[in-house]
Amino acid sequence: MQINRLIEMVYILLSKKTVTAKELSDHFEVSQRTIYRDIETLSAAGIPIYTIKGKGGGISLLDNFVLNKSMLSEKEQVDILSSLQGLKALNVPDVEPVLKKMAVVFGKNNTSWIDVDFSRWSGNSDEKERFNLFKRSILNKNKVTFNYHSAYGEKTIRTVEPLKLIFKGYAWYVYAFCCNKNDYRFFKVSRINNLIALDSTFTRDIPDNIPVAFKETSDSIINIVLKIKSTMAFRIFDEFGYNCVEENPDGSFTVTAVLPDEEWVYGYILSFGDYAEVLEPSHIRKEIKSKLEACLKKYS
Repeated sequence: MQINRLIEMVYILLSKKTVTAKELSDHFEVSQRTIYRDIETLSAAGIPIYTIKGKGGGISLLDNFVLNKSMLSEKEQVDILSSLQGLKALNVPDVEPVLKKMAVVFGKNNTSWIDVDFSRWSGNSDEKERFNLFKRSILNKNKVTFNYHSAYGEKTIRTVEPLKLIFKGYAWYVYAFCCNKNDYRFFKVSRINNLIALDSTFTRDIPDNIPVAFKETSDSIINIVLKIKSTMAFRIFDEFGYNCVEENPDGSFTVTAVLPDEEWVYGYILSFGDYAEVLEPSHIRKEIKSKLEACLKKYS
């Protein structure tokens, strides 16, 4: 306990320059006599700590003192701080105190260079709670169980060994070993509810090669060619990028996308309304037509 207090005391003095014994005793919930004993211990260990009595006085470190950081190069120090800032931007719990301490250790200003907010505009905190539970379960290697709504409209109860959280395509996924299917699977976090961490643990490590394409149940990947009107340009470049998009003479765009042959793809294409037309493959085009005819009957 004392060693942790001594280390934190040095961090406080590095960041605040001067503090009083009372402030430290209140912070650590120990007596001022204990604080003075800690000062003697730090001094004996070679830390240049000193006290000034009277008004405006307190406990300080010599101005030129920094903790030994010679084991890390300048670039490595910057990379560490940048990584921590990235984690802070993702709202990972308990990162900010570590970031502040490391900035003090390296003697650098804690300049925030990135800010990311993956939360919905509705302000729903449920996804953040699921994210944190998955994080703890991955680090502690606890199995979890949850209800899952698949891309085929199936509702199942899954028990999995969570291995990694991945953000791709505007959504969070958890890569896990599914005990029900005895295989690795991706699960979209937004489709998960009733998430519970179990007491049972696992020893499995994450595979070296995670599949590039996210698959829940389908092994079929298809090339879909779409013709999309120019008014949808904002969605085209948001969702497909530039490499698979070709602009046509009439201002429309031809998009060639690689997507899983799953039910949700039809809903995604239909979300473009009459601004998009499927050119290939023929079976996707026919299925879209069939779904539109079924919708039309409901409104006849």
